[in-house]
Amino acid sequence: MEPVSVGEDSAVPDGHAIRTAAALEGDGTSIARARHLAAGFLTRVQAEHGLPVSQRAMDLTQLVVSELVTNALKYAPGPVLMDLRITGGMVEIMVWDSDPVLPVARAADVGRVGQHGLEIVLAVAQGFEAQREPVGKRITARIALVDDPGGAVAGRPPL
Repeated sequence: MEPVSVGEDSAVPDGHAIRTAAALEGDGTSIARARHLAAGFLTRVQAEHGLPVSQRAMDLTQLVVSELVTNALKYAPGPVLMDLRITGGMVEIMVWDSDPVLPVARAADVGRVGQHGLEIVLAVAQGFEAQREPVGKRITARIALVDDPGGAVAGRPPL
């Protein structure tokens, strides 16, 4: 089933969140459609609200969406809800699923094939939270919209 926008607040960036949300079914196209929804959302944020969005932010947002939605569809029965918001110079990517078990990043293992999604998200996000909900859990990752003039990603300490 194609993601369907279940709500959008097109308020100007004056402290109110700019957001969109979608319900995703577990069919084979949901992950790609979630990435397209995220790219379209950030494109609209630039065009309609005049907020700068770096190409890096666009790419990382799609990567994080892909990893979080993939994990939700793989490990939880039922639909997945995705909510994207712009707040404080960040895009917040929230993914809800029906499984109450919180994800745990696994220890590095060069022999492990796959199951690196959470490691990837933690490496590229400026913020990450996993919370149990009355039903299921909500995972939130934050990506800075722009890089600073010196080339460092805003909100991340230099490596």
